[in-house]
Amino acid sequence: MKIGELAAATGTPIETIRFYERDGLLPPPQRSEGNFRVYDETHQSRLTFVRHCRALDMNLDEIRVLLKFRDGADGDCGEVNALLDEHIGHVQARIRELRSLDKDLRALRDLCKVAQAPSRCGILNGLANTPHADTGRSASHVGHVHKPNAKARPQASG
Repeated sequence: MKIGELAAATGTPIETIRFYERDGLLPPPQRSEGNFRVYDETHQSRLTFVRHCRALDMNLDEIRVLLKFRDGADGDCGEVNALLDEHIGHVQARIRELRSLDKDLRALRDLCKVAQAPSRCGILNGLANTPHADTGRSASHVGHVHKPNAKARPQASG
C-alpha cells in the first residue's frame, strides 16, 4: 500500500509516518518503480503498535525499548514490566500536578464572581499581584517528557 493508504488504515497523518521512518520507529519501506513508498502489513502492524503506545502517552524512547523487545530481544518481559511501572508513576505524578492546577485555577476563578471593569477583575489582579508559588508543577500545560529508566533499556549490541 502507498503512504496515503497506510495513513488511512491507521489514522496516522502522512507527516507523522515520515517522521517515524526518519526516527527509526518504522523500517524504511520498499520503493516502487516510480519511487513511491510501498508499505506492507508489517508496517501497518508496527505503526498501530507505535500509535497505541503514543495514545498511552509513552515517549519515543520508551516506545523504542518496547519495540526492541517486541522485535525479539532475548530474555523475558521483566524489563517491559519495569518500564510500564515507571510510566505509571509518571502518569500518577502528572495527575497530582493536574489536581493541584485545578485547585489553583478554581481559587483564582473565585476571585471574580461577576463581570466588571478589567481594573477591578479579581482574576487579573490575582494574576498580577500574587507571587508565583513554586508548586512543583511543570511550567507548561503541554506536559513534560520523561525519560525511561536506564535499567529498562536493553543493551545495544555491537
